[in-house]
Amino acid sequence: MSLKNELDELAGTLKQQRDEIELKMHLASMEVKDEWQHAEKYWAQFIDALGIINDDTKEASSELIHATKVIGDELKQVYKRIFHSFQ
Repeated sequence: MSLKNELDELAGTLKQQRDEIELKMHLASMEVKDEWQHAEKYWAQFIDALGIINDDTKEASSELIHATKVIGDELKQVYKRIFHSFQ
């Protein structure tokens, strides 16, 4: 699987997790809400970078692709922690 395809798959997973968390945020503690706000900044960066990577008119550097993957992997862990706080 190419890195671009892996990022697209990761984006889909993250979006689903993000949507589920958003539905439960009204029950969250202040600490979880703070972590969510922090994660939202990374989500915006991830989506912006993914847009550049997926734009066929622009050439994405390997550094951008790698950084986007790192941000996505970090978001995945944050979403996992937030999701587990609801259980």
